[in-house]
Amino acid sequence: MESIGVFCGSSSGSAPVYTQGAKDLGKALAEADTTLVYGGASVGLMGVLADTVLENGGEVIGVIPKNLVDREIAHTKLTDLHIVDSMHERKALMSELSDGFIALPGGSGTLEEFFEVYTWAQLGHHQKPYGLLNIHGFYDPLIQCLTHMTREGFLKEAYRTMVLSETEPRRLLNRFDQYQAPGVVKWVDA
Repeated sequence: MESIGVFCGSSSGSAPVYTQGAKDLGKALAEADTTLVYGGASVGLMGVLADTVLENGGEVIGVIPKNLVDREIAHTKLTDLHIVDSMHERKALMSELSDGFIALPGGSGTLEEFFEVYTWAQLGHHQKPYGLLNIHGFYDPLIQCLTHMTREGFLKEAYRTMVLSETEPRRLLNRFDQYQAPGVVKWVDA
C-alpha cells in the first residue's frame, strides 16, 4: 500500500501501551514505505504516530480543519499539511489520499471517522481495506457489538468480516495486502 489513513486519539489514553502501539504502527508504516495520512495534530496518539513515522524516515500527510489548528496544535514538521474548512472535508480528503484505513484507540471522533469509512465500503463507494489495531483489547467491545449486530440481523456477515482486526501492526498491514472486498451489494431485495 502506498498510503494508509489512520484515525486515532488526540489524547494518549490512560495506559502507556496505547502510546507504544502508536509507535509500533508508525515504525511499521515507515519500514513498509507506506505514507501516513492522519488528522494533522501534534498531540496525543496522533502526534506520537506522526513523530514515529518521521523519525523512521517515512512520509506523513496531515489533514486538519482550520478551527482545530490551534486547539489540536497542528503538527509543523510534516511532509505535507492540508488545512481544510470542515471535518467533512477532512474525512473526504483523507479518504481520497488513502489506500486503506486503520483505527488506533481513540474516542468518539475516532469511531465516527472509522464508521464513515466502513459505511462507505458497505455502500460500494470504495473497496479499500480497513481495520482496527486492537491494542490491549481496546476494540474487543466494538468487535462484540458488530457480532451482536450480525446475530440480530442488522449487519450482514460479509460486512462484519470486512473489518479486519489485529493486535500487531505488521500482521494488520499484511492482511491489508491480501484484502479482497466482498462482492455483496447493499439494498438488494431478497
